[in-house]
Amino acid sequence: MYDIYACARNDKRRYTLGKSGAKPLLAIGLNPSTANQEKADTTVAKVERVASQNGFDGFIMLNLYPIRATDFHRLPAKVNPSAFAENLDAIEEVVADQSKPMVWAAWGDSVEYHSYFIDARDTLVQRLAKFNVNWLHFGELTAKGHPRHPSRLAYDWKFSPYKP
Repeated sequence: MYDIYACARNDKRRYTLGKSGAKPLLAIGLNPSTANQEKADTTVAKVERVASQNGFDGFIMLNLYPIRATDFHRLPAKVNPSAFAENLDAIEEVVADQSKPMVWAAWGDSVEYHSYFIDARDTLVQRLAKFNVNWLHFGELTAKGHPRHPSRLAYDWKFSPYKP
């Protein structure tokens, strides 16, 4: 089903998931849930649909942290340094392969739950600056000023520029 897929540790870490295209939308969520190469979960299905409805012919789902959890509250309190570093490297590699990277910031207010989510966000913004990334958010920002997570969207919303 998906031709872009990179995982590690018996699929306990997922780095990339998506469909190839000449103009893909890169979405950065919080952490992966259950989607894999054969099946989508709610978040991935929504990212894929939003990408398609907004003129993108592919998408790549990325996350601030690569460890799978259906509930981010169940992630470890302390960061796994190797998982953190490998994930940031994978995201940078994906962005570097794009001629005009369109990156949908899609992590929601939950980014505040673990300090390593904020650290990953801030590190990514710095590392990706050299690629002239076009940062986007979908719909209005949350009351806390964060871009909304795909699980809480309406398909009639629009993309707007985002300044991380």
